[in-house]
Amino acid sequence: MSASVRTVAEALAVQEQLRPLVDLVGPGPDAPATVAGLDVAYAEEGDRLAAAVTVLDTRTLAVVDSAVVVGRPAFGYVPGLFAFRELPALLDALGGLRTLPELLVCDGHGLAHPRRFGLACHLGVVTGLPAIGVGKTPLVGDWASPGRERGAWSPLSDGGEVVGRVLRTRDGVKPVFVSVGHRVSLANATAQVLALTPRFRLPETTRTADRLCRDALAAGTSRS
Repeated sequence: MSASVRTVAEALAVQEQLRPLVDLVGPGPDAPATVAGLDVAYAEEGDRLAAAVTVLDTRTLAVVDSAVVVGRPAFGYVPGLFAFRELPALLDALGGLRTLPELLVCDGHGLAHPRRFGLACHLGVVTGLPAIGVGKTPLVGDWASPGRERGAWSPLSDGGEVVGRVLRTRDGVKPVFVSVGHRVSLANATAQVLALTPRFRLPETTRTADRLCRDALAAGTSRS
């Protein structure tokens, strides 16, 4: 993504240019050794953000590498264009890693986006890495509530197109919204999210990255 993007029109043009490069088929890694979580936190006061990446060993879900960058949003607050606010800092954080992850798990959406090009798609295309989006709340679409048991899911549809899955990761707990970002099938994305949620609603990738960026924001420092 070019750092020269300054206007909504320019951002929309970039999305249109990159969207055809998204691989929605995959199938992606079915047993990755390392998976990265990516998250961004914003300061309550002032124009600051912290972008964090944590790399987990999928056998133990222990953090084996991490990096975090504290800076300022690169774009204005425009719904559907959040990637332009966060992507530069996330790419800087990815560049600080010593371990190249086999899969990116974004706190956000991929295909389940008004223009079918959310943060997970953007990151996947720019880095070339398989990527999926896991949202806490939906950005687009209609769905029926999945069964109450862990692993139950229902299609997330928008305009007659299936753009993701509404997935129950814990019995009787609110579901999450899974969508393909790049180079991963929807079925594989669902399986990866379940593997990353052995105890809590949100994937361990999201939980560890969230903790890291919030701690960095409070401290006001970047590290890798």
